[in-house]
Amino acid sequence: MTIDLASLGWDASLAAAFPEGPYCRPGRVARVDRGVCTVLCADGPVRAGLAGALRAAAKRDSVGLPGAGDWVVVRTWSDRRTTVEAVLPRRTAIVRRTADKDASGQVLAANVDAVAVVEPMHPVPDEGRIERLLALAWESGARPLVVLTKSDLVGKPAAVSVQVARAAPGVPVVPVSARRGDGPDALRPFVAAGRTLALLGPSGAGKSTLVNALVGTPVMDTGETRRGDGKGRHTTTYRALVPVPGGGAVLDTPGVRAVGLLDAEVGLEQAFADVESLAAGCRFADCSHNGEPGCAVRAALEAGDLTARRWASYQKLRCEVEHETRRRNARLAAKERARRRKVHQQFRLRRRR
Repeated sequence: MTIDLASLGWDASLAAAFPEGPYCRPGRVARVDRGVCTVLCADGPVRAGLAGALRAAAKRDSVGLPGAGDWVVVRTWSDRRTTVEAVLPRRTAIVRRTADKDASGQVLAANVDAVAVVEPMHPVPDEGRIERLLALAWESGARPLVVLTKSDLVGKPAAVSVQVARAAPGVPVVPVSARRGDGPDALRPFVAAGRTLALLGPSGAGKSTLVNALVGTPVMDTGETRRGDGKGRHTTTYRALVPVPGGGAVLDTPGVRAVGLLDAEVGLEQAFADVESLAAGCRFADCSHNGEPGCAVRAALEAGDLTARRWASYQKLRCEVEHETRRRNARLAAKERARRRKVHQQFRLRRRR
């Protein structure tokens, strides 16, 4: 089996970043299972563990671990072992905050060209979740869009799309229905040759169904949602890069219950570009939007141009991002202090000798 790496996005810039080495070849990670990667190479898919140096580096920074969508250096040894030696520089990366005490990051998808925030129309789209995921998508460096699934279950899908578009300024909103077969064709430009589309959304939103529709054959398990609340089971439990016939790829992710933002200042500003624009129009540069004269945000709230729900969502995410920034700065400062103590101790030991 041979694989056309160019159809998956391999190009001259990646080739220029590829290090010289015996028995090494490039490949793209399709999935990772307990530290073992399935890598798509030109001569076919291979299973590869992590090289010792890569494992050691990952202990210091888990974001450096290879994940779905990464381009990597694969080496086959004389004893037929195959290892991932290095991760090539990422062009884009969807990184969420993990729940550990260090608040480190986890790469959900790498080297994607577009990120689709997938949200079901039925029973009611969660605009707050859409805004949070859009901030994550914008921060990745990829192009975001919103895909509204199950449009056949609502009476006026166009009206729902217009409502959701207010929570996603400047972002395409695409309604789809897997049951009727409507919508997947509108997504095909995002999975053209050399391009990758990532899917983010809750369980039961229909991400795996979209993957199957784009690929043209069942490659991902799908499950039914509960009729009462529209919630579904985690049918996808791993991140998977799936090549699309004719070129391109789609990257499916497990359903996300909650996504913590990590260092998402730019993404937040882009996801709430309308709010940021209003704030820039306040009379005072340090306006707290809490009663000062000439506050453009308060004026928009009173006029109904900005909804109280969207303003509250922005404030919540802004506080979260600022909190994570403070935690990150404190963590970096603590590491620097520890480094200086170690250098000082080594200096004192040398003087004693």
